[in-house]
Amino acid sequence: MDSAVSHTRQHDRSSLRRIAVSSLIGTAIEYYDFLIYASLAALVFGKVFFPNSDPAVATIASFGTFAAGYLARPIGGVLFGHFGDRVGRKSMLVLTMTLMGISSFLIGLLPGYAQIGVAAPVLLVALRVVQGVALGGEWGGATLMVAEHADPDRRGFWNGLMQMGSPVGSLLATLVVTMVTWLPEDAMLDWGWRVPYLLSAALLAAGLYIRLHVPETPAFERMAGQRRRLPFAEVLRRPARFLLAWAVGIGPFALTALLSTYMISYATAIGYETSTVMTGVLFVSLTALVAIPVFSALSDRVGRRTVVFAGALGIVIFAWPMYTMVDSGSVTMLFVALTVGQVLQSAMYAPLGALLSEMFGTTVRYTGVSMGYQFAALVGGGFTPLFASVLLAADVRSAPLVVLAACCGAVTILAIAGIRETKGLDITTLDGRPI
Repeated sequence: MDSAVSHTRQHDRSSLRRIAVSSLIGTAIEYYDFLIYASLAALVFGKVFFPNSDPAVATIASFGTFAAGYLARPIGGVLFGHFGDRVGRKSMLVLTMTLMGISSFLIGLLPGYAQIGVAAPVLLVALRVVQGVALGGEWGGATLMVAEHADPDRRGFWNGLMQMGSPVGSLLATLVVTMVTWLPEDAMLDWGWRVPYLLSAALLAAGLYIRLHVPETPAFERMAGQRRRLPFAEVLRRPARFLLAWAVGIGPFALTALLSTYMISYATAIGYETSTVMTGVLFVSLTALVAIPVFSALSDRVGRRTVVFAGALGIVIFAWPMYTMVDSGSVTMLFVALTVGQVLQSAMYAPLGALLSEMFGTTVRYTGVSMGYQFAALVGGGFTPLFASVLLAADVRSAPLVVLAACCGAVTILAIAGIRETKGLDITTLDGRPI
């Protein structure tokens, strides 16, 4: 009997590892896309897709296209959340990963303005919207595949492995974009910028292979006879949890945008070499690879609220010193600022998957988690670089960005104050209502 139990546990751990790797790859594709688009929007897309505009206007237009993808993400969260709560987590995740990968690959094949005129930016926006809809359903489902299989006492740890897809995707994107920036400008504008998108097909193939071989979650299967007709309406019927789930993610998303997306434009504008900034962003990804699993595991011991609160309070305090170090012009100070900022971001971000999963009942969990996360991504991640690029065009320097970073951290503090501690919670519920 003991041998049979041991064999079952080993099988469960093996299955959970595959699920975690599958979810990690999905998250990696999400952040790979996030950073390559953000980087190329700052460096290339203004010239390729908006060549007749003033450089500042072209940059704003590029980041506007970036924001369009984020506007589509809440739609994807509701759409895939609905079917994920009614049909199943696994089938929706196969679909979202396929759409994400194909959209990224097609962007890499897209002709520029010089070839097809205004159709080029229109097609870019269209592909970004499709990509955004798919991304809107990816993270929530990937999180639930892990959370609903994991032991309650180690849910943070296993979700942390999935969350490592963020720095893995960012690291891969930074490496590829950095190599592209070594090309002569003509080559980069002609074909070099396409390489990061075309390489995304490799991530897609690996992710789909693993994802097709993982089982549906036990929690979803147990709720087969209790599924809601409209999970979206059930979540909004008690909006407090959704609003808190939305608000708690604003801090980490805004800080991600400020440390990666906007930092490329800002730091190069005040005199840093592009290669130096990209190396700094690469270092940020390496820092997150260590910080995320540490903070995720820590949240299983001291609680999700404690870890998230510490990170949010840290950025409120550190926002001014961070930009002071960046403005100093010192490469060393730039790296220190980015590293400390990334540690604080990781503290807010690492427990997020487990925390949001523990806030909603099984029959509305995919919808609730996706809506909270994607609305936070829209506000914190989608509009921050657009707003920051407008500030840069107006020749406004770091003072408003200090206020922006600190205020977003304060929003997360207020949200976490309204969420009760959930570590170790049995997330199997009978009625599917927000907990």
